[in-house]
Amino acid sequence: MHQHQPSIVQRKRKSLRRQRLARRVLPFLASLFLATPLAGNIQQSMAGGSRNELRMPKMDFSPKAQFDQTLRATYNALGAEQEGLRFETFAKAMTGYLNLRQAGKLAEDKQTLTVVDFDLPSTEKRLWVLDLAKNEILFHTLVAHGHNSGENEATNFSNTDQSNMSSLGFYATGGEYEGKHGHSLRLEGLDEGYNTNAAARSVVMHGADYVSEDFIKQNGRLGRSLGCPALPMDQYSQIIDAVNGGTCLFLNKSNAGYTSQYLNQDVAIAALVPQAHTGQVS
Repeated sequence: MHQHQPSIVQRKRKSLRRQRLARRVLPFLASLFLATPLAGNIQQSMAGGSRNELRMPKMDFSPKAQFDQTLRATYNALGAEQEGLRFETFAKAMTGYLNLRQAGKLAEDKQTLTVVDFDLPSTEKRLWVLDLAKNEILFHTLVAHGHNSGENEATNFSNTDQSNMSSLGFYATGGEYEGKHGHSLRLEGLDEGYNTNAAARSVVMHGADYVSEDFIKQNGRLGRSLGCPALPMDQYSQIIDAVNGGTCLFLNKSNAGYTSQYLNQDVAIAALVPQAHTGQVS
């Protein structure tokens, strides 16, 4: 009996070690398996064929997939999500920006994109100036909408003179000048039927004292313009200097019936993905 006792103890110890190891490892392996794209493919393979067959997931190298990946990588590099710019709005703005570059509507030596998202209320910072060459957000600030576009939220838009509403769509920035609002920036509306009367309506970028946190505290919203994207007095001049001379400005509002020839994704893909020029875009 005494000769066999050590081997029994050793076997018990080994058994306990194996059980403890299994308790630690199995949950990890299970979570790793469920997290990998292979899991679904393996289950389909097991159901339809040999139990030993493993089907690797198909990788999508199409121009469309590369375009989406590049947009997402740029969005992440900018840190845009942390600054409150939604990816859907960014992707729309980038699609138009690339279309406009392809159409020769923007300055070739500047890679600046300004986005205004009217899905957000005037009490939130809803203007971003993006430096796409350096992947930097240069400005993130408040911006006003037109008096007749709404109170705190912009819900109505017009291209009509004296409507006192904001106009949606893509613009090319023009030259700086000194006007009744001081240092200002001309804007050229590029979307027919939506903002092409901007110059005739004197819709420009300028500073206004009703665009401030203090005004919000006193009134529960920003003040409103006659249709201009008015900026805070402590930033407007720097913003105008950064975006003047043929850069892209996009005023967004979801579900407002806005469409644009510059939201052609095939054109944007061809501009961003080299092999798309060979006709691979479907």
